[in-house]
Amino acid sequence: MKNYVAFLFQLMVWSGFTFAEWLSNRDHLVYKILMFLVFLYLAFLLTRMIVKSNRITIFITLLSLSAFFLLQFILHQMLPSRMAFL
Repeated sequence: MKNYVAFLFQLMVWSGFTFAEWLSNRDHLVYKILMFLVFLYLAFLLTRMIVKSNRITIFITLLSLSAFFLLQFILHQMLPSRMAFL
């Protein structure tokens, strides 16, 4: 149960990252990478506090990151792009 809760919290962190990335759409790539690393560290620490195991924390972090980017890719393929309306 703790693993599932940690996974859900990480999805919330990745959703926050997407919102922050959307707000900073004109930033340089370096700043976006730094922001991603900050959110990755935050997600890792949050899961580490819940699970208390490094191996499971790394696994859950990689799993949630993979699930989030896969879902984001699928949604970008299904929804029309913003450039089509301009």
